Amino acid sequence: MLLFVLAYLGGVLTILSPCILPVLPFVFARSDKPFVRSGLPMLAGMAITFAAVATLAAVGGGWAVQANQAGRIAALVLLGFFGLTLLIPSFSEYLTRPLVGLGNRLSQSADGETAGFLSSFVLGVGTGLLWAPCAGPILGLVLTGAALQGATVGTSILLLAYGLGAATSLALALLVGGRVFAGMKTSLGAGEWVRRGLGVAVLAGVAAIALGADTGLLTRLSLASTGRLEQSLVDRTGMRMPEAKPRVAGEALPVEGKLPSLDGATLWLNSPPLTPEALKGKVVLVDFWTYSCINCLRALPYIRAWSAKYKDKGLVVIGVHAPEFAFEKDPANVRKAVADMHIDYPVALDNDFKIWQAFDNKYWPAHYFVDANGNIRHHHFGEGEYAESEAVIQQLLAEAGVKDVGGMAKVAATGAEMPADKDAVQSPETYVGYGRGERFSSPESVGDGPQQFTVPSTLDLNHWALGGKWTIERERSSLDAAGGRIACRFHARDLHLVLGPGADGKPVRFKVTIDGHAPGAEHGVDTDADGKGTVTGERLYQLVRQSGDIQDKTFEIEFFDPGVQAYAFTFG
Repeated sequence: MLLFVLAYLGGVLTILSPCILPVLPFVFARSDKPFVRSGLPMLAGMAITFAAVATLAAVGGGWAVQANQAGRIAALVLLGFFGLTLLIPSFSEYLTRPLVGLGNRLSQSADGETAGFLSSFVLGVGTGLLWAPCAGPILGLVLTGAALQGATVGTSILLLAYGLGAATSLALALLVGGRVFAGMKTSLGAGEWVRRGLGVAVLAGVAAIALGADTGLLTRLSLASTGRLEQSLVDRTGMRMPEAKPRVAGEALPVEGKLPSLDGATLWLNSPPLTPEALKGKVVLVDFWTYSCINCLRALPYIRAWSAKYKDKGLVVIGVHAPEFAFEKDPANVRKAVADMHIDYPVALDNDFKIWQAFDNKYWPAHYFVDANGNIRHHHFGEGEYAESEAVIQQLLAEAGVKDVGGMAKVAATGAEMPADKDAVQSPETYVGYGRGERFSSPESVGDGPQQFTVPSTLDLNHWALGGKWTIERERSSLDAAGGRIACRFHARDLHLVLGPGADGKPVRFKVTIDGHAPGAEHGVDTDADGKGTVTGERLYQLVRQSGDIQDKTFEIEFFDPGVQAYAFTFG
């Protein structure tokens, strides 16, 4: 229920966002009509259409995106005609002449009410297809859940709640605007000029949407104006990864459920397919991870150490690889990552999130501890509390009859797997795509296709920018010409960037600077002292590791070859 309330409130806040500006003329154009017969069905059409299209966009893949683009084009044509009918009365009469007979029949069959309702609802459908609200933290939370959980009734209801929230704000504006609109016509006698002015506004809105201003400049402005307010709602209501309550050594472990089926795996590595029945008599640790996730990588040394120490005593570790980015669905990429990370325990590729859903999981990493009878006895989300987790393994092994488990496993973590300096980290994970991107500071508008971007002379903390010719896509930014740059102002010991080469797979050379200088001793494992490195595969690259007193720094990476794909910054 709390998530539904959050989605609704996030929609309500949309009225404060500049990205809603192209929609407002369509709303106020009907402000002189009765609200119940005109404004209400239009707003309902908007909310329902947005929920349907957003659901498809979240889970349907490329075909849904294409359908949405076709819908936008159709809606632009529809609303363009609508604007022209407001601006040019004779054009309106000409276009509507063939529909007069149908309109009369509809009016006669419903005492003159159905036609107004239907036309307003259709207008709302068209407006809903154009509506691209800012993907702030609340809508991002909803859409991420949609992408992970699949097309469910709950997903559609959450998106509908967001749409209804925005419709509520617009309804209030419509009611107030209707009174203003009526007063203007009464006092000034300028009804026709008001009508034409609304026509101009509608056509301007259509032009803004067609040129990408609604998803470009307006989206960036919206993130700046309402993202902080939405984020405070998320923070205050606790919709973040929960902090696990520290376990008291030796306390009883409750039964949390049965080990669900593992049949949803699309491929198994290092093992034939495993089943709960075949695992009876074994203690099982199920680790949900994905190979470019920094939190998962920092837990990995402990998972490997536990598998090595306890596998001969009855422990089976299963790594369930649930991808975050599209490239992590490629079995060849996962197979290489498993080899590079020296993982020898079974790994199930959960590309369809079937195992994820069977566990009702929500986090990377997530650890589930299963006893020899197939009962889930403990779980832990996120990093940390490794001693407590190992104690659970030892307790479950003891329950299974293992008499001597020995001391704690020895763990050595280096490179990106080293634990974060939590006291130094003041920068959040930052996505380099428009789907979840925030705090983008290049002055240019973001539209479709390749564009030239500029890095500003200064960046605020945790803001980032692009320089050169890039195409910004939903989950990544792709470099279209050599010489492109990415800059970021950060505060952390470590800086990582998830990168990949272009579609041709050719390596991409790069150079990193910190405050305009080569990193020297503060380079990461994927750069040298001069800041030079090469993108050879799709993975997380550690580019900076500082020492001593940590301060705000400006990071910049320049690519000497085209084609690189950038996904997300993470820090440690």
